Amino acid sequence: MTTESQQWIWACLCSGDVLVCVGPEGISLPVGSEPPVALQPWNIVTTIADCKVVRLDRPVVDVAGMEMRGLRSTFSHLSGHEYALAGKAAELIYWDANTRYCGCCGAPMRMHTEISKRCTECGKEVWPQLATAVIVRVTRQTDAAEEILLVRANNFRGPHYGLVAGFVETGETLEQAVRREVSEETGLEISDIRYFGSQPWPFPCGLMVGFTARYASGTIHLQRSELRDAGWFTADHLPAIPDKASIARQLIDSWLEEKLSFYKIL
Repeated sequence: MTTESQQWIWACLCSGDVLVCVGPEGISLPVGSEPPVALQPWNIVTTIADCKVVRLDRPVVDVAGMEMRGLRSTFSHLSGHEYALAGKAAELIYWDANTRYCGCCGAPMRMHTEISKRCTECGKEVWPQLATAVIVRVTRQTDAAEEILLVRANNFRGPHYGLVAGFVETGETLEQAVRREVSEETGLEISDIRYFGSQPWPFPCGLMVGFTARYASGTIHLQRSELRDAGWFTADHLPAIPDKASIARQLIDSWLEEKLSFYKIL
């Protein structure tokens, strides 16, 4: 049961940026019984637990103690709970914008539950859909050292290198998707595929499923439509790698920690 004085977390987003409070103790999502800025009824998309999901019509500027920041850049500043809420809000806003009309009859859709819509004419119900992708850390052992396969994709915004990744296709398992993506993008064959972990990826609505694998055979042949470079790297000679917001970094850091532990034992 809620009251008018209930304290809400306000996840307010506009074009991929999230509204945050900035103060001496860091940044956080706004909290209060009232919206942090003036809103119209259509701005509030839905409510998830104690969080109001808000799509702003325009960025908030010139408001003391508040500013808009890129969602991904807030990973290291917001608490884990608040970052997860902001990410889920971003996905729900994207879903809401892309499901305004029924895909069967074309009539307007209306919110039915906190995370579902129902057609106003035919009654068809829809829920937010995830785009499932796999990402894999491939390593190999040489006479000199163990190496990790790193790639630079054409769509990377910075000069960093990451891991082979791609979307799961209809009718294939996650492991099949891992094998296919590595083969298609680099020409390599892999073995010993093992699950590592998963991560919501709200850019805009993905679920990244991480794996590790071992090199089996082949030489690197780039799929130029996807990659601009790829290579094998040792732990002490790495290029720029992804930031800590991504599961790619978690996979790479885990490998580096394994190498450090190994050398400590020696």
